[in-house]
Amino acid sequence: MIVRFATKNTRKLGEATLGCQPFGITIEQADVAFQEIQSKDPVEIALYKSRRAFEQLGTAVVVADTFWTIPALNGFPGAYMKEVTRWFGPQDFINLLMPYPDKRLCFTETVVYRDGDQQRIFSGEYWGVISPAPRGQGIAIEQVAEFNGQTIAERRNRGRYSHEPQDFVWYEFAQWYAGSRPQP
Repeated sequence: MIVRFATKNTRKLGEATLGCQPFGITIEQADVAFQEIQSKDPVEIALYKSRRAFEQLGTAVVVADTFWTIPALNGFPGAYMKEVTRWFGPQDFINLLMPYPDKRLCFTETVVYRDGDQQRIFSGEYWGVISPAPRGQGIAIEQVAEFNGQTIAERRNRGRYSHEPQDFVWYEFAQWYAGSRPQP
């Protein structure tokens, strides 16, 4: 089974591959180009991306969107994390949260499958904290976003991703996709 995944993000491609491999699903990267919308609703963003990708490819496609929330900062940065990490270093995130006792953060990963007949939405929330000091090498948020005692950067520096494959929303997608297709 092959799934076309519209992304240029190597992290997302790797997570999709790891989550789908146990089900015999191969992820094929599809190149699409469109302006992404910004919204306070992560599902709305992913649905928009899936419509644009399907229009361009004319075939079944999967998209993913990652939406970051820091409760102490009223949900900042939301859909803007990609842009924020171009401006902020790891210490900037730590400094922003310094006056607040609540150091929690969450990323919501939303995967949308779309073909000519249906769309399916899979979404998961991953809660962690902003660490008190940067750890590991990578983009700013990866050095301070800590899940289960390790920053994303520390895990990536060891060749891993933020979570185990069975914890990715991709795993849920793969279970559905493998079960919804006729077996050879």
